[in-house]
Amino acid sequence: MSDLHDLCRFAERPITSKYVDQLNFYLRSGIPATYTIEEAYNYTNDIAAEPTTTTTPLHLICTHVPENATAEELKVVDTMVQTLFEYGAGWCLSDVNNDTPGCILIKRKLNHLNIYTQIVDSGVRAELLLRKVGEFDMEIIEDTDDLDHDRFGEVPELVEEKAEQIEQPKSDEKPDPEESNKSNQQSYLNTKLEYVDNALITKDRKDGVMMAWETDLMRLGCESLFKGSIIEDNEEDSEINILNIGFGMGIIDTMINEKNPTKHYICEAHPDVLAKLKADGWYDKKNVVILEGRWQEQLDKLLSSGEVYFNGIYYDTFSEHYSDMLELFDYVVGLLKPYGVFSFFNGLGADRQVVYEVYKKLSELDLANYGLQCTFTSVEVPKETLQENDKSVWDDVKRSYWSCPVYYHPEARFIDL
Repeated sequence: MSDLHDLCRFAERPITSKYVDQLNFYLRSGIPATYTIEEAYNYTNDIAAEPTTTTTPLHLICTHVPENATAEELKVVDTMVQTLFEYGAGWCLSDVNNDTPGCILIKRKLNHLNIYTQIVDSGVRAELLLRKVGEFDMEIIEDTDDLDHDRFGEVPELVEEKAEQIEQPKSDEKPDPEESNKSNQQSYLNTKLEYVDNALITKDRKDGVMMAWETDLMRLGCESLFKGSIIEDNEEDSEINILNIGFGMGIIDTMINEKNPTKHYICEAHPDVLAKLKADGWYDKKNVVILEGRWQEQLDKLLSSGEVYFNGIYYDTFSEHYSDMLELFDYVVGLLKPYGVFSFFNGLGADRQVVYEVYKKLSELDLANYGLQCTFTSVEVPKETLQENDKSVWDDVKRSYWSCPVYYHPEARFIDL
């Protein structure tokens, strides 16, 4: 362990500005803000192998910041964390326990501290920077595994193997992100699904696609959508149109249809789910319109026709990424009535709480760029969704898509200027 790492253990109290001065000295001397204990150990012991874990100074600060630190001491720690980020510290690097610095604070129940907010804000900045750099086709080394964990982005390993067989572009050609996303989605559409007790899963891999524990969350979504039927002063719209993207188990669609909207549009692409829709009689409901196929094509047709606008739009798909949601926002602002409501199953980054909170801020910022103000309601999820419990909804499912104790239900409306 180096002197830099020793410094971040706060061996001496009180924590004063001397800590900041010493940290600046080490960083200005050329020691990287991401210099790990493992690298220091290998260097000291003349080991040439690359370390497999990354215990950075930021990890140490989050591990050793005193629970009884005074307000003055916490200000010094805040400055140390800010300095580390200025010198390139990584917010989502994981240590030997697969914990990011934010995860450590959560486990210590210290995520109320300002340094946790700094970590989340750093994650938001990092994602926005990567996105901006990508606009200019610059070649960079990306390590974004921890920034793409959501139900939309979870593709079964069997499907991933199929995707790898797609012909790779020549070395002088840049891959097209849109085509890559489309191929991932197509791979998912080729994967067999099955309905089992209280769940929709992939048949071979047993990965969770949708589960009954989400029922209360779907009810929140349904209630939000119908708030868009009120024009003003409690006056209800004469024509109420609702669009749901992604049928899944049909939980929210059942709730929507029970409210008897004028038109209830369901967009679904997976053949096994479409077969379920037919078997359950959804095609025969007079007020239901089934849009068969990828929403990217189906919503483009709706937008081009200009024949229907929606009081509520809900989005809940599988095997799609946050970049797909950004594309969806283009359609939402074109198809939503001025007083309408947009909502979605907020599973963005939900297998790691700190990443979940990064995506919460990102989606809020991105929706604001489209003229939509997004508010979030915090809801406790069922205890059985947390894997540390003796009995979990994931016991018979190989890959879970949720591990956070709180769900942030989103509700977006056009900003009232």
